[in-house]
Amino acid sequence: MDDLSTASLQAIALLFSGDAQLWEIIFLSFSVSFRAILLSAPLAILIAFFLAYFHFPMRRFLIALFNTAMSIPAVVVGLTLYLLLSRVGPLGDLRLLFTQEAMIMGQMILCFPLLVALSHATLQSVDRRAWETAITLGAHPFRAFFSILKEARFGLMAAIIAAFGRIIAEVGSSMMIGGNILHYTRNIPTAIALETSKGSFSQGIALGIVLLIMALVLNLLLTSIQGKGEFAL
Repeated sequence: MDDLSTASLQAIALLFSGDAQLWEIIFLSFSVSFRAILLSAPLAILIAFFLAYFHFPMRRFLIALFNTAMSIPAVVVGLTLYLLLSRVGPLGDLRLLFTQEAMIMGQMILCFPLLVALSHATLQSVDRRAWETAITLGAHPFRAFFSILKEARFGLMAAIIAAFGRIIAEVGSSMMIGGNILHYTRNIPTAIALETSKGSFSQGIALGIVLLIMALVLNLLLTSIQGKGEFAL
């Protein structure tokens, strides 16, 4: 208990000390996940829109496929990308293994199905007559599309926040294809795993505190968005 208390106090001190290595890990983790979300969200929302407002062959199968893909373990994604990006893999010539770009690819694969599924559910809740009326009145399809997005903006923002929460804390994919390289691919979850395995708990606890604070902030944002911006404590 004394060791745990000491490690916890050291972790808090580490957070407020401005430790360069600690904050580099935090910044890298958020940077990779933000880029993964920014690259994934536009296409995911577009696909969700087509699934919600158009009928075409295989539509129900695609919806079921995206819903199923939400549960793919991060380690399976990491293993698949590792095999593809390794020197003997079909994409080995790209030399992306153990890079931030590979980590972004892994996180995009993890968050994409979640973004599509949640965005699809949100867009389906918008009255379909809004789209049909806009088209009937001669509105350009792009303008009608953005009108629908505006109606569903709170749900779409909640989907993006939920997807970000999914990937910021994943460890399996980042560890396998990022390599946990200091100053380059070491993010919060992989650093926690490494420090814990070495028996150095202070940095792991400090990074864990960051993840807990982030989880609280994300949940407060989700509560605010679900209340359409009217958040009250």
